[in-house]
Amino acid sequence: MTKTSRNLLGMLLAALLSTQASAADNEWVQLIDGSKGMENFTVAGNANWHAGDGVIEADAGNGASFLLTKQSYSNFLLHVEFWVSDDANSGIYMRCQDVNAITDRSCYEANIFDQRPDPSFGTGGIVHIGPVSEPYPKAGGQWNTYDIVMDNEHMTVILNGKQTVHVMDSQYSAGPIGLQWARGTVRFRNMRIQPR
Repeated sequence: MTKTSRNLLGMLLAALLSTQASAADNEWVQLIDGSKGMENFTVAGNANWHAGDGVIEADAGNGASFLLTKQSYSNFLLHVEFWVSDDANSGIYMRCQDVNAITDRSCYEANIFDQRPDPSFGTGGIVHIGPVSEPYPKAGGQWNTYDIVMDNEHMTVILNGKQTVHVMDSQYSAGPIGLQWARGTVRFRNMRIQPR
């Protein structure tokens, strides 16, 4: 697929997300907003996750920690806003296979990691599956959006309105979604999902 084709596909997917959001708001499940937060998740690990003012945040811990949705998801549209410090290591983990051993080898991870040693799987990429191209996206120090489409083996990641990954993989079919803290400061808000 050419770069122009990928950009057109990204614009079409962004328009689809926008149209479906306005036409089917009642089908979206709000996981984080001004009144919802930690009650929609199970904590795995020991980061200092806490909620307030519509935001869930962590900035300390020992090893990777996750907030896992209480429900399993297969095909979906996911929208989440996030803010991370420049040194943060975070990500959105999807279709996790084992909630007791969450890794980027047992889930799909839409990465949030500006300082990853191999930047091709840094912010905007799906680790080990869908690399991003130069110039590599950066998310640190600002609010960002992820719009993620999981449609059977098709996976699309849109970061701040620009498609960064469209790839096919069929390793994992369903599982909970996890928000990761591994270092730095991470904040999530306005997270909603539309199961398909």
